[in-house]
Amino acid sequence: MAIALKTEIDFYRYPPVGPEDWRYAYPTAKVRGLELSMIPRGTFVDMTNAGSFAEAAELLAGTEYAVGAKATSDEIEQMLIERRSDIRRLFGDFILDQHVVEFFRMHEDFTNMRLAVRRVVTEKPLGLDYSKEGNVPVEEFEEIFEEENYERFPAYLQDGVEAAVLGYYQDKDIRRIDYELDRVEAAWRVKQAKKSTLTFMLSLVRLQIDLNNIRTMLRLKMANRLEETALFIPDGYVETDKFKQGLEVGYESIGQVFYVTPYYELLEASIPYLRHEQSFLKLEKGCEDFVIGFLKITRCIAAGPQPVIAYFLMKETEIRTVRMMLVGKKNGLDAKLLLDRLGEWIS
Repeated sequence: MAIALKTEIDFYRYPPVGPEDWRYAYPTAKVRGLELSMIPRGTFVDMTNAGSFAEAAELLAGTEYAVGAKATSDEIEQMLIERRSDIRRLFGDFILDQHVVEFFRMHEDFTNMRLAVRRVVTEKPLGLDYSKEGNVPVEEFEEIFEEENYERFPAYLQDGVEAAVLGYYQDKDIRRIDYELDRVEAAWRVKQAKKSTLTFMLSLVRLQIDLNNIRTMLRLKMANRLEETALFIPDGYVETDKFKQGLEVGYESIGQVFYVTPYYELLEASIPYLRHEQSFLKLEKGCEDFVIGFLKITRCIAAGPQPVIAYFLMKETEIRTVRMMLVGKKNGLDAKLLLDRLGEWIS
């Protein structure tokens, strides 16, 4: 029986994560141990303050992210791709329900679709440099697009390619590809999460829809594109009308519009930085911290898929943070910028 969508927010900070599942006793115990080896935030702070790339890299010498003092950007990227592949293989081993594995791989399919559609409409070679972590094999993307036989795709990608191409050709705006694929992906993730009856997955998807709408609202406002309200995605916890209202009021009033939602503090912290620095760094940090805060409450679950999924997602955040730090130090980014973006997610 599918989970019903509630239209009201009946929680204070984070949505429910669902009951325990003792089939996952062993995987839960394993990820509890693996969490202890994750990089603490203090190490990342030390990396931002390091005097050089070599000094920053040295701080990772005893971890799985070790790279040489003279490592190139390509070598760093290859190392991180390998770490990500490792954690995704582990995730597949630990998750006992195949539909859950396919649910998270779906995101990689949409990432590949974005790249493929962009190349098609700009008349560039399709190539084979897609993520290998999706449900659809990489080599099939090129074949399917060359043959224009989109029925070979799963239904969610058939919907995605149609929406993305039609959206682009309305006014040949490349951004519409991302917007349309975001909409189709969100709808499919909600549908699959409801069907799975796993409360945690549905809570996560709806929370992510809200955060995506917050980003869209503030980006539209900064760009003075206030009429593009159709870009807000439905099925989050917050009705899309509230985001439209956020476009209509001044920056100083947006927090009050969202006062009765869990996102009031996030907006109050992000908007002053956005206005002063003309940067979305603080907003991205706040959104990431909010998701991590939600993932952390799975620590109250003694056994279940929730802690395994949470570890997987936090590990991916760790990989992105390592990339940000190493690439940032290699390119001489200001330490303050790195600190402003660094989340509070490790404790």
